[in-house]
Amino acid sequence: MRSVLTPLRIIGLGFLLVVTGFVLAMLMVLRTVEATFLLSFISYTASTMGLFMGLIGAAWYVKLR
Repeated sequence: MRSVLTPLRIIGLGFLLVVTGFVLAMLMVLRTVEATFLLSFISYTASTMGLFMGLIGAAWYVKLR
């Protein structure tokens, strides 16, 4: 049985989280979306978690190869 979480999927998910955090931040800067504390926190958390997931996925990929 194949694992659902592969290193490339982890890297892809991390990339999506970083892009989501960036887009949310840009929408708040451009005042398209009102900048609330919760939305700012979600944007920051998405960017940070995406960065760490990408690093973990890359390390896992190198370990397997």
